Amino acid sequence: MPLFRTLSGLTVLAVCLAGCGSVTGSPSATATPQFIEPEVTASASGSADPAAPPAAAAPGSATATAVPSSAAPTPTKTSPTKAATTTVKYVFPVKASNVDYHPTHSKYPATDIFADCGESVVATTSGVVLEISLKDVYVKGSPDGPNNGGLSVSLLGDDGVRYYGSHLSKVQSGITKGVRVSAGQPLGKVGHTGNANGVCHLHYGISPPCAKVGDWKVRRGVIWPATFLDSWRKKGQKSPVATVAAWNRSHDCKA
Repeated sequence: MPLFRTLSGLTVLAVCLAGCGSVTGSPSATATPQFIEPEVTASASGSADPAAPPAAAAPGSATATAVPSSAAPTPTKTSPTKAATTTVKYVFPVKASNVDYHPTHSKYPATDIFADCGESVVATTSGVVLEISLKDVYVKGSPDGPNNGGLSVSLLGDDGVRYYGSHLSKVQSGITKGVRVSAGQPLGKVGHTGNANGVCHLHYGISPPCAKVGDWKVRRGVIWPATFLDSWRKKGQKSPVATVAAWNRSHDCKA
């Protein structure tokens, strides 16, 4: 059985790397977590994207916020800074026993973290939510753009680094722009919304905040996450701050 799961994971990995162009902690022990169900926009032919989940609104869920606009604002240079008084903690962004990822990614530096749909996606570190998408408006065959990620959450960590996760099936209720989260706090569930080729995984990108919202080319990832994921998965605390700062010095927020 373990061999079968390993082979299956490698097969999924090969499929997604070709088409994906575009932490540990426990939630608060209150009521059962509620999730915001995705809304699906029909394609030009009038039929919904088969890769996206059916539209359904969870009772009592919050109204979806605006989808990130394709018009990118003028970038402003923002250099990541280390937290002066707070010890930054890092955790692996998917809370599941059966997880895999690759050190490279198609077209630009990022990674795809493969796990079963429905597994918990958590905050890499403490920080503030910058930007979320609660609607899957990706149309299959569209050029790369801000809609590729489907449902997503962008987090500005207390270390000054931005962490982005997309292709979610659901976003945790209460996760909205400006809300503060702690390392390991649930953000949503693994899914395959957006340009995910129907494969369950979390697209994971690390970047400087730059324009903070709307700058999707930077937000999707500008440095390779794998070495940091390797550390966090083993309960290590390797920080991407220096690597992100070095990228920003040489690129000035232009991906």
